[in-house]
Amino acid sequence: MNEKSVSTDVLRRMEKAMNSHDLDALAECFTEDFRSVIPLHPARSFTGRAGMRRNWAGLFAHVPDLAATVRQSVTDRDQVWSEWEIAGTTVDGERYLSRGVAILRLRDEQIASVRFYLDDVDDPDSAG
Repeated sequence: MNEKSVSTDVLRRMEKAMNSHDLDALAECFTEDFRSVIPLHPARSFTGRAGMRRNWAGLFAHVPDLAATVRQSVTDRDQVWSEWEIAGTTVDGERYLSRGVAILRLRDEQIASVRFYLDDVDDPDSAG
């Protein structure tokens, strides 16, 4: 399998698992020693698949109709730059919308690390 098809496969599996809220399938996209770096919120960075599972279990519970879309992606060897949109409605009935870029580093057809540049989108109705 060439590099581009591996990266496309990982993104497709990740997007499908997110949209079906399949935490086990999503976890299989990541290595056990996965490293998540969140430059916009450094205190939220972590290492390990267990942390990834905790984060996503919480998000799936908070946004029960969560839907994720990869808008576009580019592959450079073992690195994948991907633009995401994640939307839904929270359990409190609030709109949830996050957009941005995730830079993935792959190892053995899994995600070994990611730099997340996703953040919540401002509600246009709340503008002053």
